[in-house]
Amino acid sequence: MVEPRIAVAVVTMGNRPAEVDALLESVAKQDVAPARIVIVGNGCRLPEFAERLSLPGEVTTIDVEENLGCPGGRNVALARLREYGDVDAVVELDDDGLLVDPDVLRRVRELYAADPRLGVIGFRIADERGETQQRHVPRVGKSDPLRGGYVTGFLGGGHAFRMAMLAETGDWPAEFFFAHEETDLAWRAADAGWKILYAPELLLQHPKTSPARHAVYYRVNARNRVWLVRRRLPLPLIPVHLGVWLLLTLARIRSLAGLRAWFGGFAEGLRESPGERRPMRWRTVWRLTRLGRPPVI
Repeated sequence: MVEPRIAVAVVTMGNRPAEVDALLESVAKQDVAPARIVIVGNGCRLPEFAERLSLPGEVTTIDVEENLGCPGGRNVALARLREYGDVDAVVELDDDGLLVDPDVLRRVRELYAADPRLGVIGFRIADERGETQQRHVPRVGKSDPLRGGYVTGFLGGGHAFRMAMLAETGDWPAEFFFAHEETDLAWRAADAGWKILYAPELLLQHPKTSPARHAVYYRVNARNRVWLVRRRLPLPLIPVHLGVWLLLTLARIRSLAGLRAWFGGFAEGLRESPGERRPMRWRTVWRLTRLGRPPVI
């Protein structure tokens, strides 16, 4: 059994220096050292991590002049890893996360070594008290966060990708900036026949947050949802999906300002080009439905 070579990638805007240090120290404590660590400064200059923190493996820091958003910043890290060409999988971690257990990278390596068609491994996200928010469980409805298995999506905060999968599917949709980029990539992976595994034993500790903390959340969330379905769903499913989410939005958003921003983003998503259109095959729709997440919800 060939043991895959693992890299770690972190994107930061430079506004969480203590959290980034703690995350990198938790990576350094892993019982299997990463072959490479890539840290991207998204619109900021990075300090010298390698010497100050005694990090394992080859450490690369990349300063990007402008904030490219989370998917754009992660693409910078992936492009550099692809240039090196000496890793088989990459673990991507939020800059305010923490690997509590020392065996996360080893378990990732073992999972990839055991199944050559495993493309994505999703981690469990939990706060300091061990609580996982329901929105962080990659299943519909209320589901036990400790129940693992094959799913249709993953959490952006903590996950692993097989590099061979990305070579086939492409990287993150950078134009999304944030919101729904995980689903876009997950649907491409599923359509290409790659498996997505939710592995709750792989824990990333992360502060409890609300996605609405971002000032442009409602607008970008709506715009990207429209872009997502225009890019990835068969034509008959597009109005069904958007109709379902229109009703859910009316039921969930209580503020007039939030609704106005959401509908503005919805219109923007219809008006502007979503980029490439590569709809998933109907057999992929059926497979996602069997896994418990039909792509119309």
